[in-house]
Amino acid sequence: MSVLDRKKAWLILKDGTVYEGKSIGVEGKSLGELVCSTAMTGYQETLTDSGYYGQLVTQTFPMIGNYGVNSFDSGSKPVWAKGYVVRELCEEPSNFRCEGTLEGFLKEKGVVGICDVDTRAITRKLRKNGVMNAAIVTEYPADAAAMAALLQEIASYSPAGGAAAVSCKKAHAVACDNPRHTVVVYDLGAIGNLVKGLLARHCNVIMVPCNASLKDVLQYHPDAFVLSNGPGSPEELPETLAVVKDLMETGLPLYGVGLGHQVMALAAGAKVEKMVYGHRGGNQPVRNLSMDKVLITSQNHGYVVTDLPEEAGTVSHVNVNDNSCEGIRYSCCNGFSVQFLPETSGGPLDTHYLLDELVSRILANKQKQNFKQK
Repeated sequence: MSVLDRKKAWLILKDGTVYEGKSIGVEGKSLGELVCSTAMTGYQETLTDSGYYGQLVTQTFPMIGNYGVNSFDSGSKPVWAKGYVVRELCEEPSNFRCEGTLEGFLKEKGVVGICDVDTRAITRKLRKNGVMNAAIVTEYPADAAAMAALLQEIASYSPAGGAAAVSCKKAHAVACDNPRHTVVVYDLGAIGNLVKGLLARHCNVIMVPCNASLKDVLQYHPDAFVLSNGPGSPEELPETLAVVKDLMETGLPLYGVGLGHQVMALAAGAKVEKMVYGHRGGNQPVRNLSMDKVLITSQNHGYVVTDLPEEAGTVSHVNVNDNSCEGIRYSCCNGFSVQFLPETSGGPLDTHYLLDELVSRILANKQKQNFKQK
């Protein structure tokens, strides 16, 4: 369908700013927190990334959909983004793995979207003013009263409760070939490749809900714990925070990613603050301080760790752009964590070594336990 033939749609921001464009996906109204992703590719993974729960995602790259969609690249099956904003939607994709168009994918998943808008202007606005609530609508408010009511609805929207919504509801096992270790993963919204990375390293994986108790997880006789990525603020997870404090006392290796990194930091006594516009995209430069090496990372978060107590650990990675905390080595437990997403599909491969470090810690801990038994 030509963009000229599409129905009109509008992106309406909390402050009353209106961007007129054309409808993509399904028609209707969708409210969310408007954010930007700088990723050039991986749009299918973006839409299915639980970190975008409750958000309207704006792609800064001008053309989206040029390689289509397929059944292999979804980070998780549901689409968690509330809406999608692009400059130009490619209608005739070309790729040897292409199984359909992005337009068809959006319709299949029930996503309200808008194209033919100035995404550069939207990005500049969010960069200046910070992320803000917005709505995508295909029916413009009929009068001033209707607009006022919509703006009130937008202002009152909250994406709270994301991790609980996207977490698995009951524990389940994911077995690997030739298993050597057992790793319990607290599912705060885990991407599929985190689990795949563990399986590739001969780890049987036990996925548990975000509120699973210490008693619940110890029955699996784990060799390590992983706190996955996910949406929202770690302060929305008091049950998980309490359990993580207990996990830190077990002496078993503990690894946090994304939201899991923030939960670990809070448990260790650090603070977490909301960022102005967050880090979202596949090209965030991060410096590994011990290696003095810059890594290109994939990120999707709106909160950042601050004020880490000296006795809790040391900052191991920092963001090159704003010097914010991107990783921690803990002295209060056998743990480490990173803010970025090491195993994300469609992203760089610079940080896959982190799961190797987890396995090394597992082996070292097993050797230590065997020595004690002798």
